[in-house]
Formats: sequence, C-alpha cells, structure tokens
Amino acid sequence: MKNILITGGAGFIGSQIVTKLFETNEWNITVLDNLSIQIHGNNPSQSYLYRLIEDKCHFINGDIRNFDIVSQVVKDAECIIHLAAETGTGQSMYQINRYNEVNIMGTSNLFQAISNLGKSSKVKKIILSSSRSVYGEGKYNCSTCGVVFPKSRNRETMIKGDFNLYCPKCGKKLDLVSTTEDSLINPCSLYAFTKYSQEKMLQTLCPAMNIDYTIFRFQNVYGAGQSLKNPYTGILSIFSTLMLENKPVNIFEDGLESRDFVHVKDIADGVIASLDNSQSNSEIINLGSGINTTVLTIAEILKKSYDSQSKLNITGDFRIGDIAHNKADISKAQKLLGFVPKISLEEGLFDFCKWVKNQSTDNSGYEKSLNEMEQSGLFFRKK
Repeated sequence: MKNILITGGAGFIGSQIVTKLFETNEWNITVLDNLSIQIHGNNPSQSYLYRLIEDKCHFINGDIRNFDIVSQVVKDAECIIHLAAETGTGQSMYQINRYNEVNIMGTSNLFQAISNLGKSSKVKKIILSSSRSVYGEGKYNCSTCGVVFPKSRNRETMIKGDFNLYCPKCGKKLDLVSTTEDSLINPCSLYAFTKYSQEKMLQTLCPAMNIDYTIFRFQNVYGAGQSLKNPYTGILSIFSTLMLENKPVNIFEDGLESRDFVHVKDIADGVIASLDNSQSNSEIINLGSGINTTVLTIAEILKKSYDSQSKLNITGDFRIGDIAHNKADISKAQKLLGFVPKISLEEGLFDFCKWVKNQSTDNSGYEKSLNEMEQSGLFFRKK
C-alpha cells in the first residue's frame, strides 16, 4: 500500500477524500489537521467531520504552520494532497497576517520539510486545492469587443444598486461565459492572492524537486459536513441556520449574483482520479458543475425544503471582494480525468437539507462577522 498525507484532511473536503480513499483499500492515509474551532466547534473530537475519518486514517492533531510537525509527517509520504488553508474570502481582507501565515507560510513549510529530506524524500506527487477566486470576475463576452476579463466592480456603482459588469474597453454590459483555465488571473481578495501564491509555489518548486503536481481550482463546494458555525464561508450554511429559526435572510446585491455549485463528493472523485493519472501532471484543472445558479434561486429552494417562514430580503447590501458571477469550463477535467459531476444541484440540496435538520446550528456569529467587515470598510449596507 502507498502512503498518502492529506493536510486539512479532517475538513469539509478532506473528510470526503479520506472516506473514499479508505474504501479503495490502496492507501495508508495520514491526516494532519488542527481541528479548527471555526470548522469543528468547541468539541472537535465529536464533530461530524472528525467522526467521519477517525477510524479511517492515522490522525495527527497539528498545525501546518508548525514546522517540526510538518517535518515529521512528510517523511513517509509518497503523495500529498494539500488542503490545509484558511478559506473565508471576506475574512481574509482584515485577518491578513493569519491568511498569509496559514496559506502561504504553511505551504512553504511543506516544501521546506521535503527539501530538508533531500534524497531520502519519497514524495512523488503533490495535489493542491486552489480556488476559482484566482480568476477574480472571470471571463465575459462583449458584443463589440469580444472576450474580456473585467476588473472588480466599482464600489460607487454598487452603492447606487448597479451590480452588473461592463466592458473595460467600450462600456457595454457584459455577458457571462464559462471561465477556462487559461483565463486572466485577477485576484479580488487576499484569500485569492494566497491561493495563487500556493499555485506558483508548486509550479516553481515541484519541477526543481522532481515532484509531479496537479492544481485544482475548486468552484463553490457544498454538501453535508459544511460548517454550520462558520459565518465567513458558505451561503448555504448561513441561509440554513437562519431559515431553521424562521429569521429573515439578507440576500446581498440584487439576488441575481450566481455561483457554480458542485457537490463535495464530486470534488473528492475528481481529486482521487488525479492520483495515479499522469495526464493530470503539471496541469491546472477546474472542478465544478459547469452551471451557474443565482443566490436567490438557492435561497428559494432552501426555504421550500425547510418549510421556513423566513422572509427573503433582497437588500442591496454588498461585500468588497465578492464577484458577480461564476461558471467554470470543466472540459479539461472531463478530458484528462473523465470527470463528470454525478450529483445534481436538486439532489445535492435535498441531501444537504436533510443532514442540516439533524445537526445543531448556531448563527450567533453571522451578524458579528458582518459588523467586523463593516468596521473594516469591506461591507456596505443599503441605507
């Protein structure tokens, strides 16, 4: 059996990868995870995600920022799936040092530990979970100018209630097209910048160390196991906790902003398909559904599923760093990995809501997170 290290393997995506790898009976799995309270709650050893993996791997409770621990866990690893990261887009804009320390220096620790092993290193491949956020607003079409990659939306325009994107060349309103992996890189948040930095680290150091790599740019991943206590990521979790208490739901902008939602089990399948696939070596690959769905549509589906009395308030509030739309081109994943999402949004949301109803929820941090962003000048409430 081959040895694999999964950093952040007790997290939302990592736990699904561990579960599926365990079922293959082909890997000795080691997980390094710090069981963050923001993800696992105050009793992490009893969290849903940790209980998913506790009997399926060798678990080490440690932080990717701790070089001594990282040095120990890489010694026997033949493959590394690097998931450990801070992931809140909005939070990254004011917890700057934390995101740099975890995402950039944590990845640096990984490479330094491998480098220190020299010829005794067994690492043959590293797989990185990057993010579609590196594209910024992504790829659009202008009826006059053709394909364009617009910059972030203008704050003053958004304050006036206009959340559209316009051609930077002629000023016409743009039409969304699927974002391909060769699209312009234009990070709109510190989180996105740190993920791109991770990508460049792999592209620079892996060839120098004779290590294969695959970089995945995940879209909006959802499913059972999403943290219901983390107010910084995941509108499905935020909406769900409010709707279960019949509280009003604040839908930002005009509700027509859209995202490419992909089920966590499909993401796990895509990552695992790359492990022994030489065609994926040195490649950057989008993993998503290839379909964009509006935030308002998601809210309406959730409200119906929970039979909630919550009022859906389209407020015009907005956050700096949020993009207008997202739809991935997944043809590369299909070609190289045979990747085809198996779980439809309808089926996935049904299973998600069923799971949420059996969990303890906590929305106490939601308003606090908005206040933090507002004080930092990153969240605007419609007056």
